[in-house]
Amino acid sequence: MAPRRPVKRLPIVLILASLAFAAGAQDNSRLPDLGSSADALISPQEAQDYGASMLRQMRALDMVVDDPLLDEYINDLGFRLVAACAKPRDHFQFFIVKDEEINAFALPGGYIAVNSGLIAITRNEDELAGVLAHEIGHITQNHLQRAFEDSKKDAPLLALVVLGAIAAGAAGRSAGDAPIAVLAGGQGLLAQKEINFTRKDEIEADRAGIKTLANAGFDPNAMAAFFQHMEDVMSTGAGGQVPSFLQDHPVTSDRIADAKSRADALVTAQKLHPGGDNLLDGQWEQITTPIAFVRGPIRLGADTASPGGLNTYELMRERARVLSGNPVRLVDYYAGNLKNKAGFDTPVNRYGYALALTRSDRGAQAAAQLEPLLKAHAGSLILSLALADARLQAGQRDAALALYQPLNRQSPRNRAVALAYANALTDRGDKQQASTAADLLRPLLENSDDPALYTAYARASDKAGDGERAGEAWADASYYAGRPFDAMEQLQRLLKRNDLSYYSRSRIQARIAELTPLVLELRKRRIDTPDNPATGNSSQQ
Repeated sequence: MAPRRPVKRLPIVLILASLAFAAGAQDNSRLPDLGSSADALISPQEAQDYGASMLRQMRALDMVVDDPLLDEYINDLGFRLVAACAKPRDHFQFFIVKDEEINAFALPGGYIAVNSGLIAITRNEDELAGVLAHEIGHITQNHLQRAFEDSKKDAPLLALVVLGAIAAGAAGRSAGDAPIAVLAGGQGLLAQKEINFTRKDEIEADRAGIKTLANAGFDPNAMAAFFQHMEDVMSTGAGGQVPSFLQDHPVTSDRIADAKSRADALVTAQKLHPGGDNLLDGQWEQITTPIAFVRGPIRLGADTASPGGLNTYELMRERARVLSGNPVRLVDYYAGNLKNKAGFDTPVNRYGYALALTRSDRGAQAAAQLEPLLKAHAGSLILSLALADARLQAGQRDAALALYQPLNRQSPRNRAVALAYANALTDRGDKQQASTAADLLRPLLENSDDPALYTAYARASDKAGDGERAGEAWADASYYAGRPFDAMEQLQRLLKRNDLSYYSRSRIQARIAELTPLVLELRKRRIDTPDNPATGNSSQQ
């Protein structure tokens, strides 16, 4: 089963992103309709290619939380909203940025990012859904294309850079100008400081997002509640510093009032439908893509609790906090609050504490925290997986495998379980165990862009004696981690092997043909990637 490969066409936005320009914010000349002529210059596929390339470069800068559990959660939540939005058939992908700043942003092609700091400060899943719905609104209302269209009027050749400027500004705000320049591939992104969505764009995204929230079965008041929460955070605990989310999404009392008014109207509309859906059955079937397991929006949003009564959102909130922060400081944070703060001693915070202990190389202590939790909440896959990880870190490999194996039988296509189980089998395992690990991971490679998955598969295949597939997987891992030159070098080296089968050689040659235009253009334009020899960063390989 062949995994997804890079597209053959080199996205023109990636080429143009190497050029420098200066542009001011465009608050007028808004397009009157969503059917922008921008689609004639940047097609949906080109926009998707560019968004994917930005995600790869963010991974190269270690800006992405690549965790299977969190990835599954944020995409499940996102697609519950997408199914109820104005354009459910468009491409969307959701991911978490490793940044404690409170922010979220949309990339071209339907890529939507939410900072771990924003997840940590939300108070419930409806608020988090409200943020995602707002960003989905930016996509469905074609705001990126509108900005592109406005920029085209002033600088036709360089207009596409604006897409990256708007999209990536939030990601680089706390990391300094150097990572921002790397992310965009040139100086053009620095103009983001002068480019923002207009107030009209923000209000449009609010209105579209509130409707999406209601149609998906979430509280339509959640968006206004979160905006108000951000205002309260700014006024009481930010020391005068405006959170990044409010810098990129300025909130006024009129905007909050408008959001509340629209939410109230939708709540009234919901009361007219006892089943809870804002859409009639006929409308739902007409505007959404037919998906066998999707029956209606209200059913998707109704149950967020894992087995045993634990709230999945709350567990994932703590997981995002721990995986994006300093584990040693977080151990002190949880330990101190568990000891001194009334009401802090909850299963969710104990789970966060255990994760921080595991990441601090204290697996035995983490297991001691998790065992009573799992006894009280039997059947929780999230807690069972955390306990297995803790025991593996503590050196109790057999005990860890004894947990991973039934979890894998219970959820054979669960990426988090398969990845953890495969790594446990490969590490200190024999050739047969490594072969089992490779068999577990191979079906999951289809349509995956997770470099950790390819890395695990490469390690397992190499230990199992399948050097050909290991070499191909190492190259794929490099490509999806934002290192195309490394990927090309590995493929060319692999092609020199004399023992390649006909089919392996054909696959490798096809991948080299796909990557060649990309790396040539990156080298020619001196676009900054961690492994581009033309920019002097090859020492980071």
